This record gives sequence, C-alpha cells and structure tokens, in this order.
Amino acid sequence: MKGYQFNRQKPLGNYIVDFYCKPLKLVIEIDGGSHHFEEVMVKDAKRQTVLEEMGLHLLRFTEMDVRRNMIHLLTSLETHIENLENET
Repeated sequence: MKGYQFNRQKPLGNYIVDFYCKPLKLVIEIDGGSHHFEEVMVKDAKRQTVLEEMGLHLLRFTEMDVRRNMIHLLTSLETHIENLENET
C-alpha cells in the first residue's frame, strides 16, 4: 500500500506479528474470534505494550473486518500510513 511492502508472519522480539512494514515501524494484527476471551485479551495487551516499547506502531483489525469491511480497513490503513509519514 502506498508503495510500502509488508512482510507477513514477521518475527519481532518474542512474537510473530501478522504483518510488518519496517520503514514505517508498523505492525498490523488481525484478531480472530478467540481474541474476545479475557485470557487472550490480557496476552494481547501485554504483547502490544512490548511492541510499542520497541518503538513500533500497532494497528488491530478483526477477522470480520477483513471478511466483511475491507474498504473501511484499507481506508483506515491508508490514513494511518499518511499520519505516520507526516510524523517524520
């Protein structure tokens, strides 16, 4: 998107993220149905904190967004990328 390449299933620290764009330091996570359980939500919050402490930006989308609302997902991603570009 916007000329940036995203790597899939990228190891970062002790985690493997769904998508990663190195130039933007942007991580995209796609959360499935299991991410609604409290135990998983606690792990996700810890994971997000660790990734953010590494200087990474994290975006989360649901699997349902991918399946049913791709236009919104892509628009949100494009806006986020533009915001990151404007930070530099």
